[in-house]
Amino acid sequence: MFVPHGAHVMVVDGARLAVFRNSGTDFAPRLDLVEEEEKRVPRTSRLGTDQPGRGFQSVGSERAAYKSVDLHQLQEDAFAKEAAESLGQLLSSDKGRAVLVAAPRVLGVMRKCLKPAVRARLIAEVDKDYAGRSAAEIAEMLGSHEL
Repeated sequence: MFVPHGAHVMVVDGARLAVFRNSGTDFAPRLDLVEEEEKRVPRTSRLGTDQPGRGFQSVGSERAAYKSVDLHQLQEDAFAKEAAESLGQLLSSDKGRAVLVAAPRVLGVMRKCLKPAVRARLIAEVDKDYAGRSAAEIAEMLGSHEL
């Protein structure tokens, strides 16, 4: 994959974010860590223990349960939205280009939050979960990845 010299690479999953800058060549990236953030997201059972609510029919004695909420997933989605804002700020201040590598679900949440000006400056979106990997592994993956 073509990653221009000086371009940013943002790697995100539901709880970790890492921003790298390519200091290598366009086709053989070497990534240097610029920023790293990790948020501890507790399990749903730690966040709340409420049972789903019940709905009653207006006629008869039938009841229906509401869908329970995955509080852990809501926290991960909020982190993905913050990551999208962070990418927007990074690209607005730098005027550079970026590659976004994110877990598929996180990428879907981030796409909804990215402004068109930010999306236009993305070189590629890679739907892989590489947030826990080293810079060398990510660079190797980008070097062998084809769009």
